[in-house]
Amino acid sequence: MSHALLVLLNGEMLPLSKARVSVMDRGFLFGDGVYEVIPAYDGRLFRLRQHLERLDNSLAAIRMASPMSHAQWEQNLGRLVAQYPASQDLGVYVQITRGSSLKRDHTIPDRVRPTVFAMANPSEPPDAGLVEQGMQAVTSEDIRWQRCSIKATTLLANVLLRQEAKDRGAVEAILVRDGLVTEGAASNVFIFLDGRVITPPKGLCLLPGITRDLVLELIAEEGIPFAENAVTRQQLMDADELWLTSSTKELVPITRLEGRPVGAGVPGPTWRRVNGLYQRYKDRVRAGDVEGVR
Repeated sequence: MSHALLVLLNGEMLPLSKARVSVMDRGFLFGDGVYEVIPAYDGRLFRLRQHLERLDNSLAAIRMASPMSHAQWEQNLGRLVAQYPASQDLGVYVQITRGSSLKRDHTIPDRVRPTVFAMANPSEPPDAGLVEQGMQAVTSEDIRWQRCSIKATTLLANVLLRQEAKDRGAVEAILVRDGLVTEGAASNVFIFLDGRVITPPKGLCLLPGITRDLVLELIAEEGIPFAENAVTRQQLMDADELWLTSSTKELVPITRLEGRPVGAGVPGPTWRRVNGLYQRYKDRVRAGDVEGVR
């Protein structure tokens, strides 16, 4: 587009080059904040209610209240999306930090105004060729903290784990804690084993993924057997199929794990079936037939 695209900072729409945050912001000093990433298809924000509810939960967990109502979020995020052609798929990033105070102190200030930032950027679907042949993952010990259900901006451990995966020629690190799979460094994990889809249950050790929940809804409607059960490292290695899900990745088939083939070493029939359900759901969002707001 010919004009400078705008971001949202503390209620004001302004060019990214003009957006400024204090060096005393607690997000900068402590990583004291939370975030969300919301896809938009054909100008429609995808599963917005679910994303905002998760944002509310993250804020409550760090003792913050949402600075906007859901209606206000919808209006403001819609302004960001409207800058782009409707045909452009987008990722809308939202970050809220506790704000700035005059003193660097670990304790939470009594009176502080949150810093609210949001921007929209073009997104591309996963590479069709890579998806068709499947991708490689590795396993790593889950070195993160014990409140992973909060979508916090303190992501250093995730950064290190993803870099380790990249260094080993993989797209993702699947994390294991006390012998049980939790999630990927930036994704949720599904396996297909013994005729059913299994994903680790929600809890403090993993982020409740919006795409994860939608996949479960779709396979339940389709009558595909599934369970939200603990997944051991051995079950992960023995799986007939392995998938990762996230708002940006959608459904990614993993066909090699730790250098070994997963199942037949190609994207499996259950993944193809479920991915087809997911893509048809996206098409319905684009058409305005299911939840998705402009």
